[in-house]
Amino acid sequence: QPGATLTGPAIVSEANSTTVLEVGWSATVNPHLQLLLSRAESAAARTSDDPVSTADPVMLEIINNYFVYIAEEMGTALRKTARSVNIKERLDFSCALFTADGDLIANAPHVPVHLGSMDDSVKSALRECADALRNGAVVLSNAPYNGGTHLPDITAISAQVDDGEIRFIVASRAHHADIGGTTPGSMPPFSRTIHEEGVLFDHFVVLEHGELREAALREQLASGEHPARNPDQNVADFRAQIAANETGRRLLREMQSQFGAALIDAYAQHVQTNAEEAVREVIDQLGEGRFTYPLDSGQQICVHVTIDRSTRSAVIDFSGTSPAIDNNLNAPKAVCQAAVMYVFRTLVQADIPLNAGCRRPLRLIIPDDCMLNPEYPAAVVGGNVETSQCIVDALYGALGVLAGSQGTMNNVSFGNDLYQYYETVGGGSGAGPDFCGADAVQTHMTNTRITDPEVIETRYPVVLREFAIRDGSGGDGRHRGGHGVIRKIEFRVAMSAAVLSNNRSSAPFGLHGGTDGQPGRNAVQRHDGTTEEHGGVLSTDMAAGDVLIIETPGGGGSGTPQAT
Repeated sequence: QPGATLTGPAIVSEANSTTVLEVGWSATVNPHLQLLLSRAESAAARTSDDPVSTADPVMLEIINNYFVYIAEEMGTALRKTARSVNIKERLDFSCALFTADGDLIANAPHVPVHLGSMDDSVKSALRECADALRNGAVVLSNAPYNGGTHLPDITAISAQVDDGEIRFIVASRAHHADIGGTTPGSMPPFSRTIHEEGVLFDHFVVLEHGELREAALREQLASGEHPARNPDQNVADFRAQIAANETGRRLLREMQSQFGAALIDAYAQHVQTNAEEAVREVIDQLGEGRFTYPLDSGQQICVHVTIDRSTRSAVIDFSGTSPAIDNNLNAPKAVCQAAVMYVFRTLVQADIPLNAGCRRPLRLIIPDDCMLNPEYPAAVVGGNVETSQCIVDALYGALGVLAGSQGTMNNVSFGNDLYQYYETVGGGSGAGPDFCGADAVQTHMTNTRITDPEVIETRYPVVLREFAIRDGSGGDGRHRGGHGVIRKIEFRVAMSAAVLSNNRSSAPFGLHGGTDGQPGRNAVQRHDGTTEEHGGVLSTDMAAGDVLIIETPGGGGSGTPQAT
């Protein structure tokens, strides 16, 4: 009605427009039923003395999405400025925002295994490098025992500082195409210690006083038993990560200028509380369960989920899981935490970001020195990419909500002194209680693209001979599991190739009467016409004309198949 007034925060929806009233603005309806907006209070006037103890639902959505927008813009900057195919084309990176204490606030929808584990890297950097961060440094870390996942995933950490105090942390984690190790692509399938997997960055200051420490960086890339093969590409990608972080810092400054420091600080906590309550609502509906997931290596992941109805919380107990041994399927504790967060976040129907609040209702029990909590110098390259997928499927199995997906990332790497390439190959996802699994998709802890045929054939001396859906590989059931894929890569020059995969002898499980998906297959067709069958882990020399064959697993079916 004419004369009506409204004070922000508020949203006014009309037939042909939507008006957002921010804090400090008001709207009045004039006699012509038009909205007249006026600034009632400047952002600068909202000082830290203003109480923001209760979250306003409208402002919660605005701030929540603003945080996500910042993380997305960081990702755009990283993608546009990176050099490697792995980052620019496959999008194997993640960007996120954190509180001054290192708690995850928000992220862009990038790679789940990065996002749920990155806060441990941030907190470690805050403990060891707070003064450097406060003075504008950028810190690099890939240490698996300090929140890292595996050595190719390197996190660049920066601080947003006001008046000498850290207000926020921004971080970008990117999978570098090669960081050294015994095989090109830094995914050695038979590594036994971390030293065989590449160069270690443990709180390395890469930017100091606004200057890139390039000489020290190149010295670090050349260190260790197996140094990086393409340091120029690494340095270019590090510059891109630094640019992404600076984008995040700039946008946080703009956000603070627009809304005021007190409000931003308060809502950084409110978005976590909102996520916490969303997870508790999921826990209210869940039942308890246990599951044992076998790996091709003979190891197993055991999980027991118990629910405390009085506190609306869950205990996820991994007791009984195989001990850490001298293969590379050991998953750092941060990876296990990321997998648990991912599962419970996917069960939330509301549109909330993955943040530290999702973890508050969850207590993890991970035995010391089991394969989900290894100690230095355990090898971990496969734990990040393979074991993480198995943890997720084991949790879904224990909760009885989703059949097994492909249970692997199907890691393929190849190269020589001139070329280094890495990719993950999609497969079938598991069926649910009221839906079929998807065909030929990346599942769960990976969210990367496959490189376009035109790009891979232009940038590398290979030919993609076949890339197709593997019909019939999904499990049967009332709801069918998704089908895997067939991928055949022919080499035009001599290179070494490696595959790190799972579910080549084991099969993705069916649920509630559904049948298992088909296991995958790895093979090499030599140029003389002979074919070599391999297990889930292989490393071999490829000659010109040889073809690497990858057939990925299908997802398990759900529900007893209907009679025809």
